[in-house]
Amino acid sequence: MTSERVQIQKRIRIRQAAAQDHLPDSLSPLLRRIYLNRGVGDASQLDLGLASLLSFHSLKGIAAATELLVQAIEQDWHILVVGDFDADGATSTALAHTALTRFGATRVSYIVPDRFRFGYGLTPEIVALAAEQKPDLIITVDNGISSIEGVEAARRAGIRVLITDHHLPGSELPAAEAIVNPNQPGCDFPSKVLAGVGVIFYVMAALRAELRRRGSISDEITLGDLLDLVALGTVADVVPLDYNNRILVQQGLQRIRAGRARPGVLALCRISGRDVSSMGAMELGFFIGPRLNAAGRLEDMSIGIECLLGQSDDAAMALAQRLDDLNAQRREIQEQMQQDAEFLLRKHGPAGKQQFSLCLFDPEWHEGVVGLVASRIKERYHRPSIAFAPSGESGVLKGSARSIPGLHIRDVLDAVAARHPGLISKFGGHAMAAGLSLQADQLEAFGAAFEEEVRGLLREDDLEPVVESDGELAGNELTLEAAELIATAGPWGQRFPQPVFHGRFEVAESRIVGGRHLKLSLRREGGNGLIDCIAFNSGEMKERVSRGVLLAYRPEVNEYMGRRSLQLVAEHIEPVS
Repeated sequence: MTSERVQIQKRIRIRQAAAQDHLPDSLSPLLRRIYLNRGVGDASQLDLGLASLLSFHSLKGIAAATELLVQAIEQDWHILVVGDFDADGATSTALAHTALTRFGATRVSYIVPDRFRFGYGLTPEIVALAAEQKPDLIITVDNGISSIEGVEAARRAGIRVLITDHHLPGSELPAAEAIVNPNQPGCDFPSKVLAGVGVIFYVMAALRAELRRRGSISDEITLGDLLDLVALGTVADVVPLDYNNRILVQQGLQRIRAGRARPGVLALCRISGRDVSSMGAMELGFFIGPRLNAAGRLEDMSIGIECLLGQSDDAAMALAQRLDDLNAQRREIQEQMQQDAEFLLRKHGPAGKQQFSLCLFDPEWHEGVVGLVASRIKERYHRPSIAFAPSGESGVLKGSARSIPGLHIRDVLDAVAARHPGLISKFGGHAMAAGLSLQADQLEAFGAAFEEEVRGLLREDDLEPVVESDGELAGNELTLEAAELIATAGPWGQRFPQPVFHGRFEVAESRIVGGRHLKLSLRREGGNGLIDCIAFNSGEMKERVSRGVLLAYRPEVNEYMGRRSLQLVAEHIEPVS
């Protein structure tokens, strides 16, 4: 990728509305249009109450998992939760620990693999570490579906295993006592996009129902107060917000806004400077999730888990402050790695040949931050991107991959592994994100194989990013009230995106803020009033947009010194004369 292609031209495409419109007549025309553009054409899909949640009964393995957990509680087994080192894993671990203790389990503990020593999942090494605590049952959360050797090691050690996961399985499943994963073969659960925390929430809901049926717990023992964890883990893991996930996230957000969240979640909101009463999914994803993730990226995710488990405000705030400090360190490391990545792209860009994918490596990069670098590179160049760093194991690289719409990145890695046996040591992930390990001397061969596979699946048109717009806003719709309405109409997120609109504006004033962001005062063509706009990381556009702009934007509420005003946040900006 040559430096001349730093600015990728985007296309604006109007969203296609749902064919059916059975939405209520009382719905505002603006929201009707937004919902139809996201395939929501029935009033029933606007009901985000808990009564509309899918039942746990259709989850394959749920009965076996419930029976195993009931036995564990009744016989006072030592239950060990094995988590993952990201926000989904942390919220899953905290939820499992809290619910099991609430249901009467007296010996519940957890471990989170050190990503730098043990890597991901229930490996034989993690089982050996777990065995030192002499557990009777291991419960994996947000991992385990590919842990064939780890489960076998646990069985040899006399430890039962319950796997709860949401990642895509391979051709062989572990021989665990029970597996709950909506993506495992033969599972009829309609929503395949639960996060790991959503899966363990459903397992605990099934366990609660069975314990109530047996009279082991009272009806007053509930799980509703744990939905803040479900919302945080779901949004932070960037899983698609289908109808079921929107219910889970909305219910969690309502508890956070009401100040009824766990002390650790409230502390993370406050340490990030967010107003709890107006917390939205975007704030969870951009401000709370990264602070929680920072522990797993740089140190030990148990810091984040202890923050979420904390019962007192003071203890939670102290841990939240530590997470905030780690996040600041993470930003510094990421900024340097990002600069390194841009240098590599300028130095080693291909001559005359358009790359369809990007694979980058620097021996000084931090293993815990490569995923963020891959994500930024993917966003800037709109290509499937993988960033590699040295692992703790000599001669082994760990990579983090991010994809673009239309390319299932885990399937690509699977195809590369099938065509080139031994090239990839191990891999796993989702459609849009994946992780892998390989020998350092195989990096060049892998890059060529990855490029070949991607070229066979994408067209050149796929490499042109598209901004999907909900159309243009009329003058009476471009208001603070409309922005407030949109803010409360979500939750917005992956595959249920925050509304974006487009239009032409005259530029009344422009200036650089924060060293690299473009701040504009805009006027609708033919209009009088001025509208504020911020275009992040677009300072170099200042001289080119002195007269007018074509803008794709999100209308948002800007709060400053107690004053609320309309502000447009640019998704795409280009000059017009």
